[in-house]
Amino acid sequence: MSGHGFSVQTRLADTANGPAGEPALGRTGHWLTPHGLIRTPAFIPVGTKATVKAVLPEMMAQLGAQALLANAYHLYLQPGAPIVERAGGLGAFMNWPGPTFTDSGGFQVLSLGVGFKKVISMDSGARHDDVVAPGKDRLAHVDDDGVTFKSHLDGSLHRFTPEVSMQVQHQLGADMIFAFDECTTLLNTRAYQETSVQRTQAWAQRCVDEHRRLTAERASLPYQQLLGVVQGAQYEDLRRASARGLVSLGFDGYGIGGALQKSELGTIVRWVCEELPEQSPRHLLGIGDPVDLFTAVEQGADTFDCVAPTRNARNAALYTRTGRFNITASANRQTFEPIDAECGCYTCQNYTRAYLHHAFRAKEMIAATLASIHNEYFIVELVDGMRNAIEAGQYWDYKVEVLGRMGLSLAGSA
Repeated sequence: MSGHGFSVQTRLADTANGPAGEPALGRTGHWLTPHGLIRTPAFIPVGTKATVKAVLPEMMAQLGAQALLANAYHLYLQPGAPIVERAGGLGAFMNWPGPTFTDSGGFQVLSLGVGFKKVISMDSGARHDDVVAPGKDRLAHVDDDGVTFKSHLDGSLHRFTPEVSMQVQHQLGADMIFAFDECTTLLNTRAYQETSVQRTQAWAQRCVDEHRRLTAERASLPYQQLLGVVQGAQYEDLRRASARGLVSLGFDGYGIGGALQKSELGTIVRWVCEELPEQSPRHLLGIGDPVDLFTAVEQGADTFDCVAPTRNARNAALYTRTGRFNITASANRQTFEPIDAECGCYTCQNYTRAYLHHAFRAKEMIAATLASIHNEYFIVELVDGMRNAIEAGQYWDYKVEVLGRMGLSLAGSA
């Protein structure tokens, strides 16, 4: 392929923080894209339908976001990839000048198809393979060629294959795109996980082939970097085998996806990163919790995306340097102070807790906007702080200070 444009800049101080006292794998890096440089580690806010919910793209730039990620599944269904292409691609369509990502649609096709909105930390008790959420009908059917699914919008029937996913993402025109993969759940059996890893590898080869064909066909357009997605659930041998298989195909970078238990996040990220090339970017899909971000950075992940900051904001849950709280609590009704006195975001510089409490209670739309600006700023700045601390050789002090003030355990990132 065309090369990923990624280079490692600084390695985390050689302090034992991995399994059995192994050194941490964290690093900083420069990820060059057609629309600018991403300095890693970096949090990539999610604009699912070409919009970060309730926030203008201009404000996302002002709060420090380096790139945005949109969802190929949702944009395929509405407004349709050809419309985005005619608008000049994802960035032009949403008035975002910086780097963009699109995921492959695999997670949404399969998670929404079985009624689960999130599979990363699903209870892993009884294991079986016909996994459907209670009270839901199966909307997605997987075979070795692809996935047939019903739209969650109107019930219309659609078919995604590796080739279709590549065609859709090329039309969307993001700088970084992901190979189509099968996203399993922790409820699937070991035997099914083995089959799924093999299927994802076969799909990855088909994605590479189609990506190369489309790149040659669309040679006048900027090169889109293709990332393969490592699967294998919580099994070390499957995770390592999946990573090695993808490396053999020569992707521009790698995503770490699939079902995993939160308590095993660091261990699984480490397994994968030990198998991936040093000079390739590693994107951890769907992670946004502060403790998880520290854990993943230490074990070698470079970038992250998650809807949590805006989803929590719309539910009145706000991050601060001393922990998370709900702005609708009665204690905030007459608190004429910012969400966080030390925060530099637009919301904290201009609005009080009392105003946000009023806006949420009155169900005013501005409540979601102001809360989302603050939460996105908080998480973007948190990861920027990790990058700066690694570069300054002060990461471990930074981690202790941040998590200590938030009242969070350090054990999750050990």
